[in-house]
Amino acid sequence: MFKIFRACKMRPTRMGFEPTRAEHNGLAVHRLNHSATSSCALPFRGLCTLSPVLTFRLKMVDSQYYLPNDIGISALDCSEAFRLLSPQEKMYAHYLSRASWYGGLAVLLQTSPESANIFVLLQRIFRKQTPAQLEQVATAAGLSSEEYQAFLVYAAGLYANMGNYKSFGDTKFIPNLPKDKLKALVWASQAFQEQPAEMEALWDSCSCLLYSLENRQKQLGLGDKGITTYFSGNCCLEDAELAQKFLDSKKLSAYNTRLFKKEDGGKTCYEVRLASAVQKDCAVDGECESCCGSFSFEDKEFTVKRGDYSPIMEKVCYYLEKAQAYAANENQRKMLEEYTRSFTLGSIEAHKEGSRYWIKDKGPIVESYIGFIESYRDPFGSRGEFEGFVAVVNKAMSERFAKLVSSAEVLLPELPWPQEFEKDTFLKPDFTSLDVLTFAGSGIPAGINIPNYDDIRQTEGFKNVSLGNVLAVAYATQKEKLTFLEEGDKDLFIKWKGPSFEVQVGLHELLGHGSGKLFVQDDKGKFNFDQSKVINPETGEPVSSWYRGSETWDSKFSTIASSYEECRAECVGLYLCLNKQVLSIFGHEGQDADDVVYINWLSMVRAGLLGLEFYTPDSKSWRQAHMQARFVILRVLLEAGEGLVGLEEVTGEDGKPDARITLDRSKIPTVGKNAIHRFLCKLQVFKSTADVEGGRAVYDNYSTVSDTGAHNFLRLRETVLLRKEARKMFVQANTRISGDSVELVEYEGSAAGLIRSFTERFQDDAEQLESSLLELSKQDAPCWC
Repeated sequence: MFKIFRACKMRPTRMGFEPTRAEHNGLAVHRLNHSATSSCALPFRGLCTLSPVLTFRLKMVDSQYYLPNDIGISALDCSEAFRLLSPQEKMYAHYLSRASWYGGLAVLLQTSPESANIFVLLQRIFRKQTPAQLEQVATAAGLSSEEYQAFLVYAAGLYANMGNYKSFGDTKFIPNLPKDKLKALVWASQAFQEQPAEMEALWDSCSCLLYSLENRQKQLGLGDKGITTYFSGNCCLEDAELAQKFLDSKKLSAYNTRLFKKEDGGKTCYEVRLASAVQKDCAVDGECESCCGSFSFEDKEFTVKRGDYSPIMEKVCYYLEKAQAYAANENQRKMLEEYTRSFTLGSIEAHKEGSRYWIKDKGPIVESYIGFIESYRDPFGSRGEFEGFVAVVNKAMSERFAKLVSSAEVLLPELPWPQEFEKDTFLKPDFTSLDVLTFAGSGIPAGINIPNYDDIRQTEGFKNVSLGNVLAVAYATQKEKLTFLEEGDKDLFIKWKGPSFEVQVGLHELLGHGSGKLFVQDDKGKFNFDQSKVINPETGEPVSSWYRGSETWDSKFSTIASSYEECRAECVGLYLCLNKQVLSIFGHEGQDADDVVYINWLSMVRAGLLGLEFYTPDSKSWRQAHMQARFVILRVLLEAGEGLVGLEEVTGEDGKPDARITLDRSKIPTVGKNAIHRFLCKLQVFKSTADVEGGRAVYDNYSTVSDTGAHNFLRLRETVLLRKEARKMFVQANTRISGDSVELVEYEGSAAGLIRSFTERFQDDAEQLESSLLELSKQDAPCWC
């Protein structure tokens, strides 16, 4: 995402950069011994009898579940930024990084039943032998160089995604080498030679799921639509909805919870588990009364318990307490105290209090945030995935964003909704460009707008950050790998893609997620708007719906909230990038400014087509919020007509299906702007008024992918899959204390470098940590059946 900044963003706030295209490495051909249970195996048995076209399509679809050997892997450079820190700041960054990395391990348990076991298997192998040392073993075990590279890429992918499902798209990926070859390598490894019984048991615990491509296991989802560990395997959408009602009734946030459903004597019981170091459910030091206990709700029994990820949360708290000694000011100290209390007790209220101090900590040299933040991967859209980041301010780039913040109050009235639908006061946020030192979690965004708590965002503010060193490497594009554009656009696209995306990120995060008011009636009956005077511009009638009591954007719009909000923020970026003042802030004037606008809009249209990769026809569902949002925008612009956007299916120079996108730049300020104006106003009105039915009807309509109408999007999806590129992975540095100072340990931008960074990251307590992960995984294993 770029984790797109959202002001009212009630949903995930990360803006994701789009995937790029990489040539398929030719290895992703289905092998029958990948999984004895794989439902994909049977159709390939008669591969030699199939037509060339069908054979190619089968291989193409199958390749979705592999990471290509030539996948892009880049090192995130933060050496200069880290060098300029003071000794105190380095210590502060070090301990926050340690807290983030340990907390990020919870993502393994949040992703799939097998992720933690695969992680431990890989850690044990690579702790004993580096990738270079293991290569000789692989050759002796009968692996080709391509197969060994495929193994390294798989391992790097699991580390980078903190699980065996892609963080951007939620699709499973499996090793691109035969299962018997991987088993032979494991058996030949030093780790196996030293502990054969333990390693064999570990292999047996995860090898089946590691390779399985049963339909339900191909993607994350709820019930029969996919795999999730946010809910026990017997939960469905109705269970998620009931649990949300229960949580709302208790004024409990779902962010740090998981839901487990059980049958007891014919009665349905639910366990709501809070992430916390403490495992006691009674009130403990620091709280007046416990939120835990058993409750009856709508003829069902609910039990709220603490202790999810307990050993991991203990490590997070330990390092946060260490960091407090090096905090630069009282706001940072108070922030860390509240975070520690949150992860100790499982209290979102404490995390909200820490977030308030974080907002007050203006312009720190070392910026950070940590917790259960983004709800993209919860199929219901309410539970947060753990992440933690530590970064250093880039002062030069931050000056541009500061100018944009200063201009916000002039730019907000330009947005296409009535004044009553905008927040009463724009709370000027911090908006900085940062070089990432640490980003622990399932992936790294390009920008962030946090916190996600509606009550804080509406009345107290938020912060925006753009991650400069991520942007610097994420959008490097080779001309020959640019898909779906006319030749005449490619050079211009390469030149202006980075600068235009910088503008889009800034607008998306600050004025996209940062704009718009929610109409609320609180528990005491008080309104934050005049319901007798505010008129709905879509109906011409007084506003007739709003949020009540503890209802939030997430809880009301649930499954569409993330993508809907990202779409709204993207539309704000498209709309306001036409403003000359905005372009001038970013240093673009005259023809250059016009080119930035053109490439920003062209990039969005292309991203809409690329988004089809993240649509699953079988379940008619989208797997990635940002890419769904961009497809919706493509549909809106195609609907605008008048030759604004062209999309046609063609045959490529290689004789394979291709597509071509065109955009009439002369019509962007007229036809394009008018189309976004109408659509953006509609999105905001539905959001402000809590009109779930209206908002869902419109959004679902534009999200529909079919083979009817002017464009056969289902067939275009096959073309997109054929010519897609795997998303880049990033290698991050480690920090370590040497005497009285902190050293930065960097690694090469390769699969081997990424693997080494992880094996060295947890070497101090590796065995204990791995044991804890395996125990946590084992405890919950019966819940996924």
